[in-house]
Amino acid sequence: MSPRPVFVGSEIYRASRYGTTHPLGIPRVSAVMDLCRALGWLPDSAFLDSPVATPDQLARFHDPAYVAAVMDAERTQRIDPEASARWNIGRNGNPVFGEVFRRPATSCGGTIRAAALLAERDGIVHVPAGGTHHGLRDRASGFCYFNDPVLGILELLDRGVGRVAYVDIDAHHGDGVESAFAGADNVLTISIHEDGRWPYSGALAERAGGSARNLPVPAGFNDSEMRYLVATAVLPLLAAFRPDALVLQCGADALADDPMSGLGLSNRAYFEAVRAFMPLAPRLLVLGGGGYNPWSVARCWSGIWAILNGFDLPHVLPADAEAVLRGLSWNRRRSEPRPEAWFTTLADEPREGPVRPELRHVARMTLEP
Repeated sequence: MSPRPVFVGSEIYRASRYGTTHPLGIPRVSAVMDLCRALGWLPDSAFLDSPVATPDQLARFHDPAYVAAVMDAERTQRIDPEASARWNIGRNGNPVFGEVFRRPATSCGGTIRAAALLAERDGIVHVPAGGTHHGLRDRASGFCYFNDPVLGILELLDRGVGRVAYVDIDAHHGDGVESAFAGADNVLTISIHEDGRWPYSGALAERAGGSARNLPVPAGFNDSEMRYLVATAVLPLLAAFRPDALVLQCGADALADDPMSGLGLSNRAYFEAVRAFMPLAPRLLVLGGGGYNPWSVARCWSGIWAILNGFDLPHVLPADAEAVLRGLSWNRRRSEPRPEAWFTTLADEPREGPVRPELRHVARMTLEP
């Protein structure tokens, strides 16, 4: 039997914020930790505190001069206009804030540590703070200063894992990971994302030299359509590739309650997808990603941790877990009423619907040579 799943987290996420008006100015990883502990799902024996990645570790993918620039921005809490334009820091949603180096470096440290653990033995590791899939070698992009999925995949490869598959179900295309492994024969990247959404890449025909498959989906993407794409396109691709390790990015912004996409999934679609992917490789590294509604993120990623462990999802949350959710805040949406289900349940109501012809076309074309 494989050892029990490991959860990698850190207290740095409890107080660190990109800023009160930034989409990531919300509690996310700390809420997942608190909710899982309130449910009795996260004993100390299953928790691993994330280290901070060193500059040398980050330089396995990132330009050392860029790493130094991020460190300097944290030290001085400023960046001059020339450096800002060069590195895309302090602009375009990538602010200078108190932990602008330590927070993303902690996310990377957690994913690297998880990959090292999985290279030593089969199993499952959940790193909800990971999934910063837009980070580029020498530029911040899309709220991502460093690219922890790339660093995690490189760690697996460096430690002798032969073939790695990366599946990304975030609402936004996993552009940074795809570009990092373009043309590789030992890494396959698969991204399901909203068509026409930033970063405006990931077209159906884009294959990155054969190492990628992209499944752009229309607004309103529902649970039935996710099930259809996973079963008819993604699972066959993974079965043919035969990965030794699977990295799964579970950005929660494809949920219907998220403000940063037009997709319409319930978190049950995520849970079902995770179940489907679990048997496909002996090593499974599950990351977070996007997600800009604190309640939907906390409920989704906590539910994923339950699925990874085989825990039953409660129909109604116990009082301690409900208190965690009622204690969250969201300054960007003060005037909107909060549905009671956000506080009292973990699993959403299903959001089934027709499988539209364009989804059938995406699945069919994805399997074309």
